Amino acid sequence: MLNNKNILITGGTGSFGKKMVQIVLAEFKPKRLVVFSRDELKQFEMAQKWSLAKYPCLEYVLGDIRDKDRLMRVFEGIDYVVHAAALKQVPAAERNPEEYIKTNVIGAMNIIDAAITNKVGRVVALSTDKACNPVNLYGATKLCSDKLFVAANDSEAARHNTRFLVVRYGNVLGSRGSVIPFFQERAKTGVLPITDFNMTRFWITLDQAVHFVIMSLVRAKGGEIFVPRIPSMKITDLAKAVDPDCRHEIIGIRPGEKVHETLLSEDEARNAVQFKECFIVQHNHHLRKNLFEHIGSGYLKGQPCPDGFGYSSDNNTDWMKVEDLRSLVSKIADDYSIERSRWSMDDVPE
Repeated sequence: MLNNKNILITGGTGSFGKKMVQIVLAEFKPKRLVVFSRDELKQFEMAQKWSLAKYPCLEYVLGDIRDKDRLMRVFEGIDYVVHAAALKQVPAAERNPEEYIKTNVIGAMNIIDAAITNKVGRVVALSTDKACNPVNLYGATKLCSDKLFVAANDSEAARHNTRFLVVRYGNVLGSRGSVIPFFQERAKTGVLPITDFNMTRFWITLDQAVHFVIMSLVRAKGGEIFVPRIPSMKITDLAKAVDPDCRHEIIGIRPGEKVHETLLSEDEARNAVQFKECFIVQHNHHLRKNLFEHIGSGYLKGQPCPDGFGYSSDNNTDWMKVEDLRSLVSKIADDYSIERSRWSMDDVPE
């Protein structure tokens, strides 16, 4: 479905964007693959690995999703938009709420308007487990974003055949700013800070996240929230996997942080269909009238979620053990080391 298409990735120089570029170039033949971001240095670094000479379909475009006029121009001729641009750090959101609203909420509105005006075929917005029953500002902005993209299917988008969908998943193993690189650095001190001994989290790899987004983009009818079925882990098990000899120091939960994360709330589950690999939350105003649209329509067989069901990191049936985490941590450490050592200051133009 991505072959011979014009694809644009907002936040294309982030961890997800780089992995998606890698996978799309390896597995598909797009007509254009536009990397849209506001960081010229990261675009320069990406161009060293994926050069325009070797990949003529690639385009590196500077811009900010806060700038609606810029989006109106760069969305011209685009078939699919993968919206990955966002501000994401929970503590920073608590201190700088205005900036998160400008990017995560107003930026989402700009994406929707530009997509409808330019008759983009499909737009998939990346969400987070923190958007489900949010307790922090970051999660609240992503919930607003999710609602905007889902509701956009009831507006002019329907008349212009633009489909909007949301993909919601948990923490990405080894992504920029994630806990694994942080733990690996702190392990040198012999002490790993733990917020809460009972803390659990959902985890997904970058490869899995990208492939799930592509799968959701293909399946979408418009207005869905796609939630992958992914494993949980205990934060203490991750610490043991990084360095079993380190002492654990309880530092307490940060402002806006949860002990356990939720990907599907009980209220959302009433409007959800469960499949072997994912849940799909339907946009039907809680009337359940379209609940079975995804069943028997070319998809794998699914069924409604049972009454009282919720999908949280502490009630998951799929868990990553210390030995599973250790092998992943080892691979991520190698990848992270290569990424950090790839560029020297001599490579950066003045």
